[in-house]
Amino acid sequence: MTSTDATAVSWLTQDAYDRLSKELEELIAHRPAMAREINDRREEGDLKENGGYHAAREEQGKQEGRILQLQQLLRTAQVGEAPSTDGKAGPGMVVTVRFEGDDADETFLIGSREESETTELQVYSSASPLGKALTGAAKGQAVSYATPNGKTLKVTLLDAKPFTG
Repeated sequence: MTSTDATAVSWLTQDAYDRLSKELEELIAHRPAMAREINDRREEGDLKENGGYHAAREEQGKQEGRILQLQQLLRTAQVGEAPSTDGKAGPGMVVTVRFEGDDADETFLIGSREESETTELQVYSSASPLGKALTGAAKGQAVSYATPNGKTLKVTLLDAKPFTG
């Protein structure tokens, strides 16, 4: 999720939501220990030459970034079962598509990348160029979208079914 798309809703299964909530709780609970680690390293002496201090500060920055990411994701998450209607692409749907000029079909989930731990399917965010183009498309509909490198691709939605985990 980009900063310009901070209010976008992400679809999550209940399992993913629970797992991410637990991770957030653990990260927040670990804050005092991380602060102690930084303080202990600071007391070792010269901060310019103190690799342990800099490593601890870097780790703290990563953890704080993940805390913010999880808080935003969980605050805006649409939790629960995938949509019950077949045939239209959108968050929580497993879609099968064919790219123009390609003979093979591709199947993936439109959802949060955090769902990739709960499925073997590839996951595309509904905020990605492909996810945005497909959201709302009906079975048999072709859509075009611009890739990050500026190319325009055309893809046809062959099927869309609710994600069952």
